[in-house]
Amino acid sequence: MIAPADILYRPRGRFASRSLGAHASSEVGGIWVFRDQAPFLRQPDARRIDVRATLRDPLGGTYVRRFEQRSSIDVYVVMDLSASMGFVGSVDRFEVACHLSESLALSATRIGDRFGMIGAGGVAKRLFFGATRARRVALEAVARLRSEGALGASARGLAECAAPLGATRKLVFLISDFRWPGEQIRNVFDAFALHDVAPLVLVDSIETSPPRWGLLELVDSETRGRRLLFMRPALRQQWIDAEETRRQQIAQIAVTSARAPIFIEDQVDARAISQQLMAA
Repeated sequence: MIAPADILYRPRGRFASRSLGAHASSEVGGIWVFRDQAPFLRQPDARRIDVRATLRDPLGGTYVRRFEQRSSIDVYVVMDLSASMGFVGSVDRFEVACHLSESLALSATRIGDRFGMIGAGGVAKRLFFGATRARRVALEAVARLRSEGALGASARGLAECAAPLGATRKLVFLISDFRWPGEQIRNVFDAFALHDVAPLVLVDSIETSPPRWGLLELVDSETRGRRLLFMRPALRQQWIDAEETRRQQIAQIAVTSARAPIFIEDQVDARAISQQLMAA
């Protein structure tokens, strides 16, 4: 088993949190990063009187410096447990999803953030693990989800996973292959619109680069329907074009309520994912 790698991330915007941590927040306090100046009557802290600002005020007001408090946040992985996530091509997609979740659990708890997980494989099947700073408990949640497997009838239950998160803003990593109709993708993104949502799209290289010639048997993971397809260069190009169109569709839908999707092909590249998460 591949050891989980450290994935760096930066929340988009400011989060309300009174727990000290590694991220910028909407709270004031601390001593490191200057934020702004405020009248002494609003922030009565004689230790932080700004002499220059006070002398510049023609009305004789007294001002203090306010500093940005670094705070911790809640990080959740919401994982699609539908049957298509159990696809095995160049790699085992579900195992890649679990490995990615382990890396995020390790990374979050390492810097003092709380980590939680939700898995959904249909409307009736949902697993919820509340956020915790205990690394052992966070990794146990991933292990429990791994033991459940990707056997759900569909991904329709993912939109309902937003309710347990409440109204307080959280960083949500949405892990799926996103092989859903465009309207369903939009509904899921809209359901999590209160939060900072990072879609992590799992892709198998077999799906993006099929053989030029050959007889392929396609199996629908959820309905178990089968279809034989004779692959040839013209059809292969149509296939590749359709995959590119699908990527563009996911990115366009994400514009209004989520970050730009991160496409993860075959293996988890912690450095590449970190660069994209830090740049968002």
